[in-house]
Amino acid sequence: MLERSKQSIESARDAAAFFKKRAAIEEEYAHAVRKLAKQHGSQYSMHEARAGSYGENWKNILSAQENLSENHFRFATKLTQISDDIAVNVRDAERSRRSSREMGQRFEKGLVDAESNTERARLRFDLAAEDLERVHLVKQGDTTRAADMSIGHAASKRTLGMSFSKGGLFKSKNPQQILRHEEEFTMKKKSAHEVLRSEADAAQMLRQEYFHQHLPQIIRALKDTISELDTGLQFQLVRFAFLFESIILGDGIIINPLNENASTKGLRDAAADINNVSDFKDFIQSYELAQGQEYKSPSRLNPYDESTLSSLFYQTMLSGPSSQTARAVANTPADALVPHNTARPIFGEDLVKQLMRDGVDVPPILEICADAIERVGIQNTGIYRLSGTTSRVQNLKAKFDADWSAVNLMSDEALSDINIVAGCLKLWFRELPEPLLTYDLYPAFIEAAKIENEYLRQIRLHEQVNELPDANYATLRFLMGHLDRVRACEGVNQMSAHNLAIVFGPTLLSAPPDQIQSDVGKNGGPVQLQDMNYQCMAIETILTKYRDIFVD
Repeated sequence: MLERSKQSIESARDAAAFFKKRAAIEEEYAHAVRKLAKQHGSQYSMHEARAGSYGENWKNILSAQENLSENHFRFATKLTQISDDIAVNVRDAERSRRSSREMGQRFEKGLVDAESNTERARLRFDLAAEDLERVHLVKQGDTTRAADMSIGHAASKRTLGMSFSKGGLFKSKNPQQILRHEEEFTMKKKSAHEVLRSEADAAQMLRQEYFHQHLPQIIRALKDTISELDTGLQFQLVRFAFLFESIILGDGIIINPLNENASTKGLRDAAADINNVSDFKDFIQSYELAQGQEYKSPSRLNPYDESTLSSLFYQTMLSGPSSQTARAVANTPADALVPHNTARPIFGEDLVKQLMRDGVDVPPILEICADAIERVGIQNTGIYRLSGTTSRVQNLKAKFDADWSAVNLMSDEALSDINIVAGCLKLWFRELPEPLLTYDLYPAFIEAAKIENEYLRQIRLHEQVNELPDANYATLRFLMGHLDRVRACEGVNQMSAHNLAIVFGPTLLSAPPDQIQSDVGKNGGPVQLQDMNYQCMAIETILTKYRDIFVD
């Protein structure tokens, strides 16, 4: 947690430095633009420059530059505020992190000291117990063993290298003295045991407080610090994005005001309003009056067309949607679109396991069948609505299960009836152990589909789509992209989004089996039948809003 908080602090500090430098750049830019515009504005009348519509509109252009500079001055001020706010959050986070670290170190040191005190008390108890044991051995007459013995951990700390008979502790002691020593060492052992118990209890209490109270509080404080700093940084980034959008929008409005009755002209209008022909005529007339002579202008074949000079025309190179039914991959060999992998069954297998097993992001059968349909069958009337021969569908299914990487639909006999390919793909979806939109999300999808407001229904369905597991999301996205291209040819194949939703709705979005068997609707029918309209509505909305949900 300390390392994670350090990363957040460094990230925020870096962002604060960036915004501070960016503010300086914006302020320098705004100052330079304003200075340049004012300089040229004040000097223009002093030079022998053009007057008329050009002079007037040139001043408008310079005035627009000054407005742009003011816009960027405000942006620089906002960036400085963002930098200062992040810096304050960084200081608070550093202070909180330092406090948590010091508190943790203090409590940890207290616990370590308590454990050390317990260990020292245990050593003293071991020594006292060893002394008492020696007395007992002497009392029993075993002085040699008493002199040479070592007990417990104290063995490495304390031993007597010679026997009592050679001058030990109890040499020439009578029984009464040995009894007094026994009582003395018994009290010493008892006292050491009480101290050990006290130290152990104190250490245990500190341990409980540390792991159950102090440490969770420290971790929670660090987590709060991280969350506050990360959230604050994200807010400032969003604020920066909004301000950046605003400055760009403000610049755009200055350059080209949206209101035709705006008090100031935009750059484009100012440039377009320059009338070179009129200015030239005014100059000739003024010059003629000023010189008091008559000047005849030379003969010209064609004057410049005023309407052409006062208007701007734009052309777009954007191309509309292609009317061709084949995709860009139509010229790609079919073999290149077929992934190579080992032969494993794919029908009736769990989707996630399939993708993980084969190392792909999208089920290969979906890519292969969709590619074949888009190549040769996308214009077929009733594609997906019409079913192929059952035996031939089962035959194609067996080929996929045997080795999907060896299936080449562009050379397979199934291509003679593209409905067989479509039927095989629909069968694969039907035989999934769990529908593509999952049993867990079924109630949420149905409730979203019941919303009458189209935009709100799209939002709620979009939220549920984002809740899908990664494998299901990627598969649904690929399928919806394919169906979107199919419905683009609705004028030929008669398969609108509504018709495709009727085909795929109950397959992709199905109620759990226990709910189908147990629940009974208001009219006495199974819930599956009652929900069918909403199943189709959910799929139709997702397909219709495919680009809003998956692309844009």
